[in-house]
Parts: sequence; C-alpha cells; structure tokens
Amino acid sequence: MTTQPSPRPSFPFSIQPGVTSRQPVSARWSGGLDGNSRGMPWTAHPLVSILFGLATCISITGCDSVQKDITKLLDPSTEPIPIKVGILHSQSGTMAIGETSLRHAEIMAIEQINDKGGVLGRPLEPVVKDGRSRTDIFKKRTKTLLNEDKVDVIFGVWTSADRKAVVPIVEQSNALLLYPLQYEGNESSPNVVYSGSTPNQQILPALDWFASEAGGNRRRVFLIGSDYVYPRTANYIVRKYLESKSMSVVGEIYLPLGHQDFSAAMDAILKSDADLVLNTINGDSNAHFFRELHARVAQPEKLPVVSTSVGEYELRLIPPEAVAGHYSAWSYFQSIDTKANREFIQAFQANYGDDRVVDDPMEAAYTQVYLWKAAVEKAGTTEPGAVRKALQSGLEFDAPGGKVRLDPRNQHLYKRFRLGRARLDRQFDIVFESSDWIAPDPYPAFAFPDWNCDWTKGGLHKGPPVLIPTTGQTMPASAQ
Repeated sequence: MTTQPSPRPSFPFSIQPGVTSRQPVSARWSGGLDGNSRGMPWTAHPLVSILFGLATCISITGCDSVQKDITKLLDPSTEPIPIKVGILHSQSGTMAIGETSLRHAEIMAIEQINDKGGVLGRPLEPVVKDGRSRTDIFKKRTKTLLNEDKVDVIFGVWTSADRKAVVPIVEQSNALLLYPLQYEGNESSPNVVYSGSTPNQQILPALDWFASEAGGNRRRVFLIGSDYVYPRTANYIVRKYLESKSMSVVGEIYLPLGHQDFSAAMDAILKSDADLVLNTINGDSNAHFFRELHARVAQPEKLPVVSTSVGEYELRLIPPEAVAGHYSAWSYFQSIDTKANREFIQAFQANYGDDRVVDDPMEAAYTQVYLWKAAVEKAGTTEPGAVRKALQSGLEFDAPGGKVRLDPRNQHLYKRFRLGRARLDRQFDIVFESSDWIAPDPYPAFAFPDWNCDWTKGGLHKGPPVLIPTTGQTMPASAQ
C-alpha cells in the first residue's frame, strides 16, 4: 500500500517570506520559512504550529491585526522606518507652567500627521526630553537627542537663555531647531526656525496702541521683567524705539525667574507715577505679580499692564479678578472666531480634556511641526541641509490663527499682531488686530544699526557692536 503524503493545510494568506498576497500557502510554499531548512519537512518547521494557530484565528474571527503582525514578522521591509523627532521642553520646575502645553500641541500635530500617512510615507516618532527649567539640563538633553537618539529635528525650548545655550550645539551638529516662542530678536542662525513673534511684531505695536487715543494716550511706561536675556534685550529695543515717540520709560526692574515677593517692585511702580506697565515676567512669577498688583491697584484702567508672556494657559493659574481688564500682546488668541481655529481647539480638547485652553506659544508649536513637514516633503528628505533649502522657498501654512509665511531671509514668520484684554472667564477679548502680516525684523535698525540677516544672500551682516546690560553684565549684539 502506497502511503500518501499528508496534505498541506490551506492558509487563508501567504506565509512565504516576501509574499504578502492572500494566496493559499500551498500555492507558494517552497521550503523552510527561515531560508535555511529546505531539507526539513515543512510540517516540522518550528514556526508552522504557531502560524497555523494564528491563521486559524484569522480565518475564524477575522483577526486582521494578527495578519498584519505576521506580515511584519515575515517581511520586515513592509514596516516603514520611523522618523525620530525631538521634543525638548520643561516638564518640571518654574517654566513647566507653559512648556508642558507646548509638548501637548506638538504631540497632537505629530499624531495628526501620522494618522494621514506620516511624512514621506514614514511615521513620526517623538522622543521627548525634560529640560527641567535648567539651562544646563537643556544643553545635556540637546546633546542626547542629537548624538544618541539621532533625531532629525528638535521642536522645543522656551526661554531665550535656554535657546542661546542649545543653538551652538545644534549648529555644531548641523541639525535643525524649531523654536516656538516670541523672543527678543537680535539673533539669527541657519539652523533655527523662529516660529514666534519678534518685538516689532508684538511689543512695539502694543505700545503704539496704548499711545493712541484708543489706548488711553499713555505716556509713562514702567518696565518690569524676569532677569535674563529676553526681557533685558526686549526692553533695550523698547527704550530705543521710544526715543522718537511721545512715550517715555519711567522705571525698570528685573527679578529672578521664580520670584514671588513683588511688594518692593510695586512700591517702585507706584512711586514712578507710571500710567502703563510693560510686563516681560516669565513663568509662574506672573501669578504673584498680579496678586500684588490687584491688592494695591484694584482698577486696571488706572494702571493697565500689557504682558508679553501671559496667555490663556497662564490665566488659569492667576486669580481672574486679579488679571481681568489687563492686556496681553500676541499673534494668536483662543477667542479668534474662525472655522480653522474652532477645529484646532476642538481637536486639542478632544485629546487633552474639555477644560484645557490653547494660547499663542501652543499655536506656534503646533504650526511649526507642519511647516517642518512641508519643508521635508518639498526636499524629499529629512536631511537638515536640504530641509533648510526648502524652508528658504517661502513656505506658507494655514495656521489656526490665520495664514503664516516663512521669511526665507531670516527664517522667522510673517505674523499678525493682536492685542487682547483679559476677561473674568480666563479668555481674552481682542481689542485690536493688525490689518495684515507684519514682516519679522530681528534687527530693527533703530536698535541695531547696520545689522541685518538674509540667508539667501550671504547670511548675517554685522554692524557696530551694541552693548546690552544683561543680569549685571554687558552682552554684545548677536554673536551668531
């Protein structure tokens, strides 16, 4: 009697390496699954029993996810290699009040992009690091992201002190940093995209409005800020700007990040007879400042404060009665009533909770992920040099707050200016909006004579040195 060979089972999909069609394996099977067992009876292969069981699961229950996992197991080339992107923000310490939300906005943009197929057909894989509100930690985390994690880009940082510390590391690695915060200008780097506003897009238009009839014809401004590079450089620009205006500076105070006792500062403000306060305080110190202000001057119209770093997120941590009626200068507010902005807000709250708010730095953080995506797709690669060339083509993006355009000359964004007045419900009424984009100018001529930057025509042109007091020292105009 002739023994018939055992019939091969009919799998509902192919398990042959490199084959992903749903043909029965009996039509394609050609020996061992590892390529080294052609002399082994197929029924004896160690993977067959596993695969047979999984196949049975699929044929009975329709386990598509199992089928996909087996396809990945047998043909790893079907799984696109992720693009690693770094996210570097403080998740602890005094700056965590704002930076945590930037991480959330960037993660949401990454998830949206991945849901639509990723970038160049590859998913984005965020590598998140905590700067811990310390400049030394930001430097260490930047080196880790670039040298160990091998990320293709870094989205992150908040304070100018941290940015200035990490930019040389990014430049040394010829990498790319996208920075989402409004800042003081006086800087340019071919390895950085500046997604926030410069003083000529944020602070100076605010001062112009307060000097107008609509703003109360204010003439005496007091400058108060945290003691680091952004407030000091921004206020240097303010002083130079006001030299030709009807408004004058009547006092100037700087306090450490994290400062809590503002009684002496308020004494100085009231003694100066100021009719406007320009607030460049950063972090959770703002809550203590506004509490002291409210205790001493309960009516905001008597001494209005215009802030450059207080958005909807910070309002959640300040007693509403202490800040309502005061102003913030930004490009974006959550109260912008457009379809694109409503969709942005709904998506963020769906991800992180109905009680969450969005603000200008968050919108910029979200926007810059999409700008980088557009540049990568235009370049056809994630290589930073090629991406920078694509960025210099003048990319545009329909951001939640309106269309923005990247200036190829200095890698800053054209943005609108908006001035908001805080409400008791921790939102803002927009009281003024520029009629169009304002071109970014990191080196306004009245403050930095003969300084300018155009990466399409040779890069940075340095004028005479400009000395700016910073934390008791002098700092030359951009060393970049």
